[in-house]
Amino acid sequence: MKRLILPSTLWVCMVALLTVGQAASAQSLPDFTELVEAAAPGVVNISTSRTIQRSSSPGYEGFGGQEIPEIFRHFFGESFGGNQPSPPGGGQGRSEERQSLGSGFVISDDGYVMTNAHVVQDADEILVRLNDRRELNAELIGSDPQTDVALLKIDATDLPTLTLGNSDALKVGEWVAAIGSPFGFDHSVTAGIVSAINRTLPSDAYVPFIQTDVAINPGNSGGPLFNLSGEVVGINSQIFTRSGGFMGVSFAIPINVAMDVVDQLRESGRVDRGWLGVMIQPVSRDLAESFGMENAIGALIADLDPEGPAAQGGLQAGDVIIEVNGEEVERSSSLPRLIGRGEPGSEVALTLIRDGEEISQSVELGNWPDAEGQSDQASSNNQVRLGVTVAEVGEEAREQLNIPGGVEVRQVEPDSVAADAGIRPGDVLVSVDHRSVSSSDELMKIVEGLPSDRAIPIRLFREGRSLFVALRLE
Repeated sequence: MKRLILPSTLWVCMVALLTVGQAASAQSLPDFTELVEAAAPGVVNISTSRTIQRSSSPGYEGFGGQEIPEIFRHFFGESFGGNQPSPPGGGQGRSEERQSLGSGFVISDDGYVMTNAHVVQDADEILVRLNDRRELNAELIGSDPQTDVALLKIDATDLPTLTLGNSDALKVGEWVAAIGSPFGFDHSVTAGIVSAINRTLPSDAYVPFIQTDVAINPGNSGGPLFNLSGEVVGINSQIFTRSGGFMGVSFAIPINVAMDVVDQLRESGRVDRGWLGVMIQPVSRDLAESFGMENAIGALIADLDPEGPAAQGGLQAGDVIIEVNGEEVERSSSLPRLIGRGEPGSEVALTLIRDGEEISQSVELGNWPDAEGQSDQASSNNQVRLGVTVAEVGEEAREQLNIPGGVEVRQVEPDSVAADAGIRPGDVLVSVDHRSVSSSDELMKIVEGLPSDRAIPIRLFREGRSLFVALRLE
């Protein structure tokens, strides 16, 4: 076999080219050292504690009782999975101390801190640990479960703050970094890229999430997501997981959305958002064809609240909303976000498909029914006492169930008394403590007078069948 002997000068050139190539490749990767040095002082650790009263009712593995082989999970420092089974033998229930860990960041030097609503939900005590190791009790100014944003206040001045960026300018493929406290390890840094933008998750219709592949784990929740300029562009909020750990699919709340919420919380302690009063469903290809539409876009109105803004404004069941203020409704899940960011009392311009024709309709938005008390821990919204979010039941649904009233459960909070009792989203509550419920306001009045020292019977409809559950209020 012949050997090819290269001149020494050629070897030198090849080695030099390889070295230059490696250096160029290294220079193309981002360096986060300066970002971390500048931003880390403004990131805080948040720990909470609360005492809960366990019901003697059987427990469930999932939030609200459902089985969850895979789920979009919020992440506390406590274990995943929602309810844990009650001890054998039942009994009168027991008190249990719960602690959780999360992250947050300072947005003003006079002590305002932003985090996730689920991090501080139902907390009896909130403790903020600063970068200089000081630990300060925090006041909950307000929280908004719909967007999962909360605003805290600590008694401190001259704090290091983070620079807020423009999340609308984010692009898919852009480098981002997160700083938080996964598993309690303070100021851990992870990095990745933006995988997608404007993601709508099944349980969070009001947030156009930023999807990333940044490693996010329990304890990161509420921490900042940075761009390469060191600006906060999001709040790390959720992960998609089958194992309870990081799988490369993480979601952050855009900072522009979060700051709109924070501004309202800071001003009034609550968040108001627009409301149409409609039940919607996706538009399939067959439905689009039947409506004379070229593309399967928009939100189909399946039912209306007869007293809601949409009904009062002339909308009808069967209308397909394809634009809101000139912005296309690509899918039905986009409609709540587009409507929700409108101010109650303002007019919204809708483009509809009705009977195969495109028409324009203006509707004055109402105020989201849960606005009263959705933000303040000390509020009088007694739906929070149950741990559920409810909505009125449409006339058509009432006729199908053959009931005079009732309210539909839209959301059940983890570890709430409703979750302990096995109440699930989709259930229709028709009576509480043998008293009929016909509206969310009536539910609030009934719950306000309920005792906390005995089991309360609740009658509900689930999948067309009537059943009773018992719960014990805290």
